Amino acid sequence: MVVGAGLAGLSAAMHLAGRGRQVTVVERDPHPGGRMGRADVNGYRLDTGPTVLTMPDIIDETFAALGETTSDRVHLDPVLPAYRASFADGTSLDVHTDPGVMAAEIERFAGPEEAAGYARMRQWLSKLYELEFNGFINANFDSPLSLLTPQLARLAAIGGFRRWEPMVRRFLSDERLLRVFTFQALYVGVPPRRALAAYAVIAYMDTVSGVYFPRGGMRALPDAMAAAAADAGVEFRYDAPVSALERSGSRVTAVRTVTGERIPADAVVLTTELPDTYRLLGRTPRRMVPLRPAPSAVVAHFGTRAPAQDTDGSHHTILFGDAWERTFDEIIDQGRPMADPSLLVTRPALGDPSVAPPGRDLLYVLAPAPNTDVGHRDWDADQDGYTSHMLDTVRERMPHLGDDAELLRVVTPRDWARQGMASGTPFALSHTFAQTGPFRPANTIRGIDNAVLAGSSTVPGVGIPTAIVSGRLAADRVTGAGSRTQPRVVTQ
Repeated sequence: MVVGAGLAGLSAAMHLAGRGRQVTVVERDPHPGGRMGRADVNGYRLDTGPTVLTMPDIIDETFAALGETTSDRVHLDPVLPAYRASFADGTSLDVHTDPGVMAAEIERFAGPEEAAGYARMRQWLSKLYELEFNGFINANFDSPLSLLTPQLARLAAIGGFRRWEPMVRRFLSDERLLRVFTFQALYVGVPPRRALAAYAVIAYMDTVSGVYFPRGGMRALPDAMAAAAADAGVEFRYDAPVSALERSGSRVTAVRTVTGERIPADAVVLTTELPDTYRLLGRTPRRMVPLRPAPSAVVAHFGTRAPAQDTDGSHHTILFGDAWERTFDEIIDQGRPMADPSLLVTRPALGDPSVAPPGRDLLYVLAPAPNTDVGHRDWDADQDGYTSHMLDTVRERMPHLGDDAELLRVVTPRDWARQGMASGTPFALSHTFAQTGPFRPANTIRGIDNAVLAGSSTVPGVGIPTAIVSGRLAADRVTGAGSRTQPRVVTQ
């Protein structure tokens, strides 16, 4: 039994079915996807969750568990460039994954010394990923002692347990380039100057391994995973929120839904929010350090007139504000929105025009924001003014966009909380040292023999690739470790 048809639950179901288990997935929504949500508004197909898709080899491994290939079910197009970085001083940089093209772009942007530093940093990022994948990202931990391996020493030797930004400064000195290779710290909820350098693997995932977009929008990925699982015999029950777990001693014996249905289970994979998981199981593991949620975000979707002349054609654009360092203090420590916003602007219609009506463009604009634990803003009262400010910032920095704009949908930290996300954040728990590896909430619960956790709040952590890996790790807990492929490490 798998509770939740998000990426983690779908991955767990696919791996379990591939190992011969009979699997039922219960999902509260009428469709798969979980945090990779969707909405259809006025002829637009919105991706309401993550929009940056990386590490297709992890997706390939998941489909391979059922004897399929990714391309059998969904077409992933490379996003070229991976990003455009636009800075407050008017300069911009296209982020390419091809090393030669990127080195040339950096030389144009910041000179030959920075280009040479990029080449060295790329090698470091590749080594970091190679060391981390099987030893840390792709592994279950039974205790902190599980870390004590030769790989740990090698990771420490290349600076994995130093701080992210200072390590990148060893290779690059241009402050704008530093932002390009450290802004990903927003995903882990820790400022780059305080985040572990080990999390620079996220910069590897998008700036080296590459960014992709599924034809049909991001929803095409969970739809494809669910279809493959269903064809392999997995039973899906949608519109079926779980209300309770039945237990006999230390074992879960059945799942009950809000409709009163009782579904027997030999083992349960729970991908619910961590507070709901502990409530369903009737126990909360004790921790010496309280859990710390990640920052949240405001996501606004705008339908606009398609520009007659598209001057950049970038699928993802990062609009860096001038007060970048202050951004982290504001949203993490002070609990207030960014005074000088840095935004992610995604234009999915560039990857697939069918997601917007003819002659229209679709803008997904994400602004990092405080979670509801530390935030003090009344988002219900202020969301209109804040989303107008977001659109004004986009228009100012990208003047060819935003004509005839209509606000299609907005999600604030308060809205994420209403969807059941702890602390009003879709990014789950911050990746502090105390919430990393074996110190992160475990995917097993002491005293419960046959319940396993998967998803962003447990190992290995937040993000599309890690959510998919967490499902495979949960399947390993149920059946014993399955066969795995070695990571494909991009260096050149």
